[in-house]
Amino acid sequence: MWTCPKCGRNFRNCNQSHYCGQAPATIAQYILQQPEAVQPILRQLQETIHAAIPEAKEKISWSMPTFWKGQNLIQFAASQKHIGLYPGPEAVEVFAPQLQPYSTSKGTIRLPLNQPLPLDLIAEIARWCEKNNGK
Repeated sequence: MWTCPKCGRNFRNCNQSHYCGQAPATIAQYILQQPEAVQPILRQLQETIHAAIPEAKEKISWSMPTFWKGQNLIQFAASQKHIGLYPGPEAVEVFAPQLQPYSTSKGTIRLPLNQPLPLDLIAEIARWCEKNNGK
């Protein structure tokens, strides 16, 4: 059992990632709450998705940065060793050949922090999500 020294919450895992106090209200706030080394990567991801689907609204949903247009189109979140990209299960299936270098599961793509982001692929997936899920 581990107790966060900032907020006093108890967790099963030592140094477990969590929000102390107020959850972020914007993607910018979310990024600022992440470790300093990860922040530029998250900004790059945000900018790439925004450029690909500029009409999508940026918000926080399920405590994650979300691009929304009538419904959640694509989300992302930072983890200790990767960034989770959440375009949904159908997108992961459609892009499976291009996603071979990455760990995936139903609706999730894990982008390792120690590798450059596949920005062109991320933009393509974001556009696909908007085309197929945007209202």
